[in-house]
Amino acid sequence: MSFSNLDQLYRQVIMDHYKNPRNKGSLEDGNLTVDMNNPTCGDRIHLTMKVEDGKVTDAKFEGEGCSISMASASMMTQTIIGKDVETAYKLSHIFSEMIQGKDYDEEDLDLGDMEALQGVSKFPARIKCATLAWKAMEKGLNE
Repeated sequence: MSFSNLDQLYRQVIMDHYKNPRNKGSLEDGNLTVDMNNPTCGDRIHLTMKVEDGKVTDAKFEGEGCSISMASASMMTQTIIGKDVETAYKLSHIFSEMIQGKDYDEEDLDLGDMEALQGVSKFPARIKCATLAWKAMEKGLNE
């Protein structure tokens, strides 16, 4: 597949998550809640997660912002649900490395749709948009 075709496919994946976000909403029975924002561009997220026995059993988000931040939040929730907390942290680290254009070790973890955001590394001002939901997830798990 040529670079331009791959780039087009990635754009379609990002726009699909933006227009049809997965796990949008709030959890009534969530036991972790985090509010974060990116004052540089106005992105904000309200993340609720349910963590039981060291495993993320559910996660939902609400918020507003650019297509990158909202698509990333959709991808993040989709990726961490069902994962243990340690794996969620590993995925966050891998995502952070990838989004900064650094070499990253997938450690046999499926990045799924998150790979569509690799191109953000070419736009340093957008890295904070892409990582907002991930930072919120880490903050919630640290509390």
